[in-house]
Amino acid sequence: MSEQEKKQQQGVERRGEHDGGERLARFLAHAGIASRRHAEELIAAGRVQVNGSVVTTQGIRIDPEHDHISVDGRPVRVAAKHIYVLLHKPVGYVSTAYDPQGRPTVLDLLPREVRDLRVYPVGRLDRDTSGLLLLTNDGDFALRLSHPRYSMQKHYEALVQGWPTQESLSALEQGVMIAEEDGGRHQTGPARVQLLRRVGADSWLALTIHEGRKRQVRRMLMAVGHPVRQLMRVGVGPLTMAGVSVGKWRYLTEREVKVLLNGS
Repeated sequence: MSEQEKKQQQGVERRGEHDGGERLARFLAHAGIASRRHAEELIAAGRVQVNGSVVTTQGIRIDPEHDHISVDGRPVRVAAKHIYVLLHKPVGYVSTAYDPQGRPTVLDLLPREVRDLRVYPVGRLDRDTSGLLLLTNDGDFALRLSHPRYSMQKHYEALVQGWPTQESLSALEQGVMIAEEDGGRHQTGPARVQLLRRVGADSWLALTIHEGRKRQVRRMLMAVGHPVRQLMRVGVGPLTMAGVSVGKWRYLTEREVKVLLNGS
């Protein structure tokens, strides 16, 4: 790297330390270039340029409206047209725009003309969970729906092992302690829980939560001694999967988008 290139990169890095804007890795993920983690790997490998300068430092912030971003010399453009998609995710698909392991992703279920608009999942459902998943190319929309401050309700139905007692259901309603991947513990917020029916030795439950921690419903039910056999997200806020069969999708209406943004 020449001295001029080093000075240009240092200028970008200094600006990124103090200014607002969007993190570079997040921008690349929202543009559909790669997952957030893979985008960070692209940056570390020196494959990303900002205004013609290679940037290798993580956490750099850019202005998507004025900065010119490229990967391997190819310009990255965010679609000007915002779209909002409701997908009925099947089991077996990962909720990401890119999977380094080559597994099928939820974008594989969308037609090329929709994928070309750089949509990506809002939050995620794990590979073994089916149900309602939103996708968009509108970063502000995705951020609002994902932010804990707005507490968007998420509705699930779960087939669990055994017959939960009223004591177990009450514990879920009040919040339970679950283990985190880093070894820590988290007290879940209050949930709404209902026993729907019993099926042999198992039971179907309906649960509504406000949080969105990784595999949270599964960990909550494990904490009360009823491991999940099957899990489906049946709604997000006021949205349901009515009329959308497994593997299919539809656009959100303007009214639905407004309701989600207004939180009502």
